[in-house]
Amino acid sequence: MNQPTESDREVKVGVLSALGAFIIWGLSPLYYRAIGEAPALEIIAHRAIWSLLFTLLMVGFSGQIRVFISLFRDYKIQLILLLSSLLVSVNWLGFIWAVNNGKALEASMGYFIMQIVMVLLGRLFLDERLNRNQIISLLLVCLGVLNLLVAIRQLPWIALLLAISFGFYSLVRKKVAVNALVGLTMECLFLAPLALVYLLFLNHQETLVFGSREIGFDLLLIGSGLMTALPLILFTSASKRLRLGTVGLLQYLNPTCQFLLAVFLFDEPFSAHHLNTFILIWACLAIFTLDSRNRMKRESLARKLTGMP
Repeated sequence: MNQPTESDREVKVGVLSALGAFIIWGLSPLYYRAIGEAPALEIIAHRAIWSLLFTLLMVGFSGQIRVFISLFRDYKIQLILLLSSLLVSVNWLGFIWAVNNGKALEASMGYFIMQIVMVLLGRLFLDERLNRNQIISLLLVCLGVLNLLVAIRQLPWIALLLAISFGFYSLVRKKVAVNALVGLTMECLFLAPLALVYLLFLNHQETLVFGSREIGFDLLLIGSGLMTALPLILFTSASKRLRLGTVGLLQYLNPTCQFLLAVFLFDEPFSAHHLNTFILIWACLAIFTLDSRNRMKRESLARKLTGMP
């Protein structure tokens, strides 16, 4: 019987890490519903503060303190991460509001179409050319959104907000060569002072939920920091060990879990018009994923033929 090689073990760890990250993200609506008594802005404030604590600990344990400190000497990187922190806070706020206001289905739609939005942003801002399959994918997404707009006179603004905000976040983060953990730590450092001021304001107004419920509720609010940091660490681990195409395929576990929760557990409205829209989106993703895999195979073959690693 063949013993597993080091490469096999690395792939196994990578797959398990990716599954852990995407399942945690996918099931996160359950967590944020459990603390839904707190307003979305208060949850975001706690998320920023406690995420900073957890990410600082992880930066320390992973031996990246010097890398983190070096960011304070580069004002350009700080400005870029300040912008990305604002974008990610918009994404967090939109998602938590959606989950606690009967819009988890629409949130899942946003994360399904996120990759397509990122391709479009790449075309608009990075001058990346679109091939035929990518154009077809974009058209299918547009048809899906248009279907909801015409059929039920409702623009899926939450889906668009989540997809566009994270798309711009990814676009901005491409401008800096900073790993995910160190970057998130700096982003939380920018958000934490504003978050703390907001919590102090709520406390002064006697509307702060933290501390007014049982200890278990407060611990869940604190745990929102770990809910932010842990899947990111797992995702980073997976990205180092797996091919981009594998990670891209597994990432659809996240919106799939959210979709199933919204329809079967949260019992959100799911009409034939919603089904038609999702069918168009899933068709788009099938075309997009197959196209990405084929391009990666061609690029891999080209590297082998030219002797490149």
